[in-house]
Amino acid sequence: MKIANVSSAPCWADLTTPDTEAARRFYRSVLGWESGALPGRDTGGYGLFALDDGRTVGGFAPTARPDRPAAWLPYFQSEGVDAVTARVEGAGGTVTAGPTDMLDQGRYAVCADPSGAVFGLWQRRAHPGFGVVNAIGGFCWFELASRDTAVPADFYATVLGWATTSPDEHGYRMWTVDDEPFGGLLRMNGAFPPHVPAHWMVYVATADCDATAARCAKAGGDVLVPPRTIASGRFTVLSDPQGAVFGALALNPLSGLGELA
Repeated sequence: MKIANVSSAPCWADLTTPDTEAARRFYRSVLGWESGALPGRDTGGYGLFALDDGRTVGGFAPTARPDRPAAWLPYFQSEGVDAVTARVEGAGGTVTAGPTDMLDQGRYAVCADPSGAVFGLWQRRAHPGFGVVNAIGGFCWFELASRDTAVPADFYATVLGWATTSPDEHGYRMWTVDDEPFGGLLRMNGAFPPHVPAHWMVYVATADCDATAARCAKAGGDVLVPPRTIASGRFTVLSDPQGAVFGALALNPLSGLGELA
């Protein structure tokens, strides 16, 4: 992913979890992230993950209720959240939260596409978005898994102006903004249990996919998809101890998706 923090592109990701302290320990052990809660009474326990040089990776917050599942949520940048949420509803999606202001940081909304996959919108003010992408420890890929890929392709083209590449031999397509790829569209096949809904997944760049998976297991997480090699590199799908699912990707420099710092 060569782009971020531009209109319609990925600009942020945050984790909601019933145990923020456990999550902070886990991601420190597995990905080396530092973390800290934002000061003030009005932040709702929201905090930031960062690399050890201070560049912000993403956010975390406690779930609204203890019985809510932990999950990672990607956000896409909008110059006008209210107008985009109107397009969401007009294209058959739903707006589940907002639009609303988050202090002086920006304006956001949480939406679901027609297949039920949840995503966020962010209109930046004081908070610009990612401090790092496409570098080891930062997010590098955003993937939508859906059983019907035609409907999401049309939906995101209408709502956010995205294009898709032609499908490869496995039916996989890439999302693009201004001809630059930033994520993928995966058709869910029989390998996905019937109860698994359409969903967005975030991928973190890693230097060693196998070592990251081993650290995840040692820290109490689950390795849902063991490390495997694909054309763009080597990846694994992991779950933290609270059940939030994310991917780790070691990009092949010859993949054409950008070099990792």
